[in-house]
Amino acid sequence: MGSALISASLPVALFVVMLGLGLSLTVEDFRRVGRHSRAVAVALVCQLVVLPVICFGLVLAFRLPPALAVGMMLVAASPGGPTANLYSHLFGGHVALNVTLTAVNTALVVVTLPIVVNLSAAYFLADGAALGLQSGKVLQVFLMVLVPVAVGMLVRARAPEVARRLDRPVRVLSVVVLVAVVSLVVYAERGNVAGYFVSVGVAALTFNAVSLLIGYGAPRLAGVDHRAAIAAGFEIGVHNTTIAVTVALSPALLNNAEMAVPGAVYGIIMHFAAVGFGVLLTRRRVARSVAGGPAPVEPG
Repeated sequence: MGSALISASLPVALFVVMLGLGLSLTVEDFRRVGRHSRAVAVALVCQLVVLPVICFGLVLAFRLPPALAVGMMLVAASPGGPTANLYSHLFGGHVALNVTLTAVNTALVVVTLPIVVNLSAAYFLADGAALGLQSGKVLQVFLMVLVPVAVGMLVRARAPEVARRLDRPVRVLSVVVLVAVVSLVVYAERGNVAGYFVSVGVAALTFNAVSLLIGYGAPRLAGVDHRAAIAAGFEIGVHNTTIAVTVALSPALLNNAEMAVPGAVYGIIMHFAAVGFGVLLTRRRVARSVAGGPAPVEPG
């Protein structure tokens, strides 16, 4: 019963989350890439290349069981989550850049996620070739991820007032369905939850912390301004775990409850880590201002 409920609810949950994302996007968000080319380029390299490599190293270092290892790599391959925009807004980040990064990452994930999952399955699982995301499954990922985004963007373009009225309710509903999905996963695996948290919890927390630090630090080293670096930090550290959990649990895709556990665990941890990271950045900024006078105004 629990498994059937999860299977039935996942497509709806992901549709709501991605529709909410689409309602917040316009074509201008994609055009903005050129105006923030350095920040976008650094963030994408971190998101698409650096994070999977780091996650792979952590998975090996923590010696995670094969299915949990693939689940962690699935989290690493997932794009930034819509809530990254909220954290960026709360802690002084460049929210428009967040929206742009989310848009680009979500478009690219249809290609990048299957690559990471297939390589991970081939490495960690004896029957990895059979459990990977082949061409037919990639099409399903495309339909689940990009179609609701496109619907949301179309509604915003053609009926902006409708989109405005739907925006807040859909955002709230997105949070509700995310909590529901995580709760269903935990309930379905309730007999193993304690062991899973011990196995994957520290690895997920470490990966989350490293993601946030790299997401902020790499752009700063590349000369990106503070606000844009905050945006990149949250975008890279706050993943869309609904995608990870859906791909893992969907009977048409990986159909493996154990692979969904890292996404569920990360989905809980990342919010506490994101708040802590934001507070740390804010205190550091205030301390610098007190020590050296008013902080320099950086371009947005």
